[in-house]
Amino acid sequence: MLVKLSPSLRNLQLPLRLTLKGGPTLDLGPHPRVTLEIQDLSLLEELTEPSLDKLGEAYISRRMEIHGPIMDVIEVADMLSKGLLGDDPGPAPQRQAHDKHTDAAAVSYHYDLSNEFYGLWLDPEMVYSCAYFHSVNDSLAQAQQQKLDHLCRKLRLQPGERLLDVGCGWGGLARHAARHYGVEVYGITLSQAQLELARQKNAEAGLDQHIQLELQDYRDLTGQEQFDKVVSVGMFEHVGHANLDAYFKVLHDQVKPGGLVMNHGITSKHTDGRQVGRGAGDFIGRYVFPHGELPHLAMAVSSMSEQGLEVVDVESLRLHYARTLECWSDNLERQLERARTLIDDKALRIWRIYLAGCAYGFRRNWMNIHQILAVKPHADGSHDLPWTRADLYR
Repeated sequence: MLVKLSPSLRNLQLPLRLTLKGGPTLDLGPHPRVTLEIQDLSLLEELTEPSLDKLGEAYISRRMEIHGPIMDVIEVADMLSKGLLGDDPGPAPQRQAHDKHTDAAAVSYHYDLSNEFYGLWLDPEMVYSCAYFHSVNDSLAQAQQQKLDHLCRKLRLQPGERLLDVGCGWGGLARHAARHYGVEVYGITLSQAQLELARQKNAEAGLDQHIQLELQDYRDLTGQEQFDKVVSVGMFEHVGHANLDAYFKVLHDQVKPGGLVMNHGITSKHTDGRQVGRGAGDFIGRYVFPHGELPHLAMAVSSMSEQGLEVVDVESLRLHYARTLECWSDNLERQLERARTLIDDKALRIWRIYLAGCAYGFRRNWMNIHQILAVKPHADGSHDLPWTRADLYR
């Protein structure tokens, strides 16, 4: 059987080999690094318009198999897609409805997959957010400890203060803040699996008297000005553009006058918050983060300002996150056999594509991630922040 491909596909000159299962082989360029083994012949026609979500779906539905290092697979898939479709910036964003039930279901879908699965590729503290590398030679565990400390130093945490941790995950930041800075932490999450393991880890560390974690939506936080500092890491991506003002109002209302609020989250490259183009954002929304929306930095700063928070420091960690994701992807690739015993085949295929694809996307500036530090000024407009950043680096 001959492999019939469009002239435009044949002319791309990619390091890619196409094979039909048990049939012929065609190299699209010299020295192929990646092989796509076509299981479904109808996929050949679809390769004339190979959007990234279409390629990803073909892999997770087993219409094709991939062979080669996963980072090479992502790069060649992008080259194939861009070569035939151009550099599509993606459609204008459609605002999504976010209510408590929808957000809880989305968080459960993503985070309640398997604590043991996440443990295969995260650091020992299971910090599922961007690490902070002092050099490319830092280990993942070292870089995550540096990130936790970087957050605590930016918040200028002091012994005896009360810290609100919105989206506390497996509790890594709460434990670091309680252990090293002597604060009392109240953390909330929508993931039952995360909550149970975080509480267990807190007890094992002897910190459960200083950390209270609850299954709670940020919209259900009660009271006013209860906390000296507020931190939110990897949370506002789930909030939705339409709810940003309400979200930052909650953070504003929970912190005392003069207190600091840190928001650490992924941000859109495009000012209107549109998804990554050529279907990459569609794939993530459909299979990884349902109902996720990435605000642009300007949108986040505007919303925080409108709610009475004064932004005092912004730091981009884009290349740090690219490196973090590369570490996560490498860890998972080394543990594929074990991972197959913890989650089903479709989920594992999704996560292989997701981690490597996001590493590739952050490396190439498809999206960004920012730490945004804000203060709630006193009534007279004053605050107590140092005049310089020098204290962060002592």
